[in-house]
Amino acid sequence: MLLPVFSELYEQTRADTTQRGTVRQRAVGGGRKGQLQTAEQKLLFMLVYQKAYPLQTLLGEVFELSQSRVNYWVHHLLPLLQQTLAALEVMPQRQPSQVAPPESGKRAARELISEGTDRRRQRPQSPEKQALHYSGKHKTHRDKNVGIVQAKTKRVGYLRQTYAGKTHDKKIADQEALCYPPNTLLYKDTGFQGYEPPVSQTRQP
Repeated sequence: MLLPVFSELYEQTRADTTQRGTVRQRAVGGGRKGQLQTAEQKLLFMLVYQKAYPLQTLLGEVFELSQSRVNYWVHHLLPLLQQTLAALEVMPQRQPSQVAPPESGKRAARELISEGTDRRRQRPQSPEKQALHYSGKHKTHRDKNVGIVQAKTKRVGYLRQTYAGKTHDKKIADQEALCYPPNTLLYKDTGFQGYEPPVSQTRQP
């Protein structure tokens, strides 16, 4: 599903000019052959990076690349992966005024899950940012996002903006002021205690 679209978009980037806009001195495909030779390898490289978010040095060990080449391919392939997801219409909505509709398009009750997720980040240098991003729960510095997932299809319908790891889930939800579709059944965990948006029903353990 991903590979055919990703491959097509990648081939479109192999034009007669380089990334800097200068005319190629060699034909497309000429020159030294790198480690990521096929579209399959390039897509796997980006999916591993997005899923595990390892250090570039570690990712280079896995794919036998130098850290500088890992950095190059991440910046070169990440926009292509985003374009691929957009072409397949699976990118989450980023505007609070509308949650991405379900694939079926039916008007039946929509079961959505509101869930917070955070990831480790590099320790900021300034004391103010250190205090802001420090998560007492995880004892590390974190960034946080809250997403809306469609319960049946497992599709991420909406992804809120990135916040500092210290920010509470409910506070993020209140600031975003998300507009839910009609007939929504919203599941939420205890991190959203007291969060009661205008939906048909909310359920919390």
